[in-house]
Amino acid sequence: QETARKGKELFVQDLFGGADLDHRLPVTIVNELAWHNLFIRHLLRRPEHHELEGFAAEFTIVNLPSFKADPERHGCRSETIIAVDFARRMVLIGGTSYAGETKKSVFTILNYLLPAKGVMPMHCSVNTTDNDNAAIFFGLSGTGKTTLSADASRTLVGDDEHGWSENGLFNFEGGCYAKMIRLSAEAEPEIHATTKMWGTVLENVVMDPVTRKLDLDDATLAENSRGAYPIHAIPNASATGRCGQPRNLVMLTCDAYGVMPPIAKLTPAQAMYHFLSGYTAKVAGTEKGVKEPTATFSACFGGPFMPRHPAEYGALLRELIAEHGVDCWLVNTGWTSGAYGVGHRMPIKATRALLNAALDGSLKNATYRQDQNFGFMVPTEVAGVDSTILDPRSTWEDGDAYDAQAARLAAMFIENFGKYEDHVAPYVIAAAPRVNEAALARVAAE
Repeated sequence: QETARKGKELFVQDLFGGADLDHRLPVTIVNELAWHNLFIRHLLRRPEHHELEGFAAEFTIVNLPSFKADPERHGCRSETIIAVDFARRMVLIGGTSYAGETKKSVFTILNYLLPAKGVMPMHCSVNTTDNDNAAIFFGLSGTGKTTLSADASRTLVGDDEHGWSENGLFNFEGGCYAKMIRLSAEAEPEIHATTKMWGTVLENVVMDPVTRKLDLDDATLAENSRGAYPIHAIPNASATGRCGQPRNLVMLTCDAYGVMPPIAKLTPAQAMYHFLSGYTAKVAGTEKGVKEPTATFSACFGGPFMPRHPAEYGALLRELIAEHGVDCWLVNTGWTSGAYGVGHRMPIKATRALLNAALDGSLKNATYRQDQNFGFMVPTEVAGVDSTILDPRSTWEDGDAYDAQAARLAAMFIENFGKYEDHVAPYVIAAAPRVNEAALARVAAE
């Protein structure tokens, strides 16, 4: 109201959250900044002309970066505020110009509303094939959801937020919000090409004011530089934002400790355990104040945006996996040959080759070994992939150091999962990793 009284120009539009016609959320977005308006038009679902007639928004989101909250008066922790009021069906964003807050507000609303309808909301990317071989990719920022789902051989349904309903999988959004820092045309050609497309919104990206050339390697403004573009900017993107039921579910983790294998087959119990654990690393550039990766656990691979108890989402996921016979995988896009600072990131070519083998069914006939620390099954040989990286211990110079590192990580899993043990079945608790006490004792004695 204060902004309106000052005579400021505001930008308003009506959009949908969700491509499933049975479960989408109509929202009205009010923006103080024009570029925020373009951003959210890219990111949400754009109504057809006839759908705007009689459009009835179920939520209103007001984004005013110039509004600074008063912690003493408003009962908040800082001048920045992102507040959702489910009673009034309103969202207020203030004190920040970060465009992503608007899309995450819609995500949070859907994460609260959809489970009551039996629909699973997910922080994930989805792609599929002409014969409806759909795959879900779970993962936090920096784990490779956007990169790995942008595969020229598969149709991209969406890169970040989806629902799983009786109708199949559907994108919550109509665009992508990709990381730009150190983006390579060679490694990610389709995403890189969007930086030169008309209408792409680049956030925190450095540009030479004279030549107007971009420097995607420059992190002067922020490590978390982003590009927002409509999903049709990706050549093989789905026009509908919908596909059938999934055949494969992939949980991406960025293992900063370098002990996870590049791929592992999960049982349904292990899938629920790792979904609730949400293990990954906070990667520099995606988390404020983080200069190097550190281990973290975020329930459902998106804890801050999940207003219900994590076990509710876990139970719904377990039911859907069982109902549709989905194969589940854990993929490590983090470190190999040692922890962060010693080893190196998993080669993206190897990750893609392993994913392709999982999604096309090749791994159904592979030979597996059981991981002694985590209990899941790991293929011993995959065409086109150096077999050495399939056994993380063999990539370390010191096997005892690997054992100790793996034992420490296993202990972290168990400690973190303690808060869920009263909410899950015993067979899910039994899917926990095993702590190699001897390895820990050996290191302590040295």
